[in-house]
Amino acid sequence: MEYTDRDYCLEVWGDIACFTRPELKVERVSYDVITPSAARAIFEAILFKRYAMRWEVTKIEVLNPVKWTSIRRNEVGAVMGRSPILIEDKRQQKNTLMLRDVRYRIWAKLVYIPVADRPQEAFAKHTPGNDENPMKYYEMFERRAGQGQCFTQPYLGTRECAASWRLVYPEKETLSPAINETRCLGIMLYDMDFSNPKDIQAMFYRADMRHGVIIVPQKDSEEVLR
Repeated sequence: MEYTDRDYCLEVWGDIACFTRPELKVERVSYDVITPSAARAIFEAILFKRYAMRWEVTKIEVLNPVKWTSIRRNEVGAVMGRSPILIEDKRQQKNTLMLRDVRYRIWAKLVYIPVADRPQEAFAKHTPGNDENPMKYYEMFERRAGQGQCFTQPYLGTRECAASWRLVYPEKETLSPAINETRCLGIMLYDMDFSNPKDIQAMFYRADMRHGVIIVPQKDSEEVLR
C-alpha cells in the first residue's frame, strides 16, 4: 500500500488549553505543551475504530510561544452517591494554571491492525468483510478530516478547552515555521497503558523541544518510562 507509512498532519489551535500534570492533585497545573495522549485523542475524535486501527503520534510542532493564564473557578468537592449533595456546603474555589493562545502542528501515523492480530472479542458484534485493508481506513480519515467531520468535539486537555483544527497538506502548502526555542520540558505524560485492564499504568517520557519541534518516541521504545 502506498500510504502504509504516511504521517498525517493536523493543525490545532484554541484560546485556552490545560494538559494537567498528574502529580499535582489539588489544583490543576498544565504542562508547557500538549501531551502525546491529548494529541492522539484529537485524531481519535475524527476517526477511531477499536481493534482495527490505532493512532501513533510521531511529532509535535509548537507554532505559538508558550503563554500562561490563571483562572479561579468553583468546583464541587464531593462525589455523588445515594445521598444528595448540597452544593453550597461542598463548593470549593480552586485555581487553574493553564495555557492561552495555543497552536500546534501534530503528526501521527494511522496504524492498521490486521484481522489475524485482533482479539476474539473484536468479532463479537461484527465480522470484517473482504474489503478490510489499510487503504480503507486511510481514505476514511482523509475524507472525514478534509470535510471537517468528527465524531466528538476535539479538545485541548479538558473538555471546556474546545479545539479548532484543520487537515494539513504538506505537499500542497507552505508550512509556517515552529517557534525558535530549544529547551528540555522534563518528564511528561506519554499515555496510559490499557493492555491490562486490571492494572492500568501511566507512561512518561522526557520531552526535548528543539527549535519548537518535539519528536515523540514509539510506544515500545526504551525512551518511554513505565
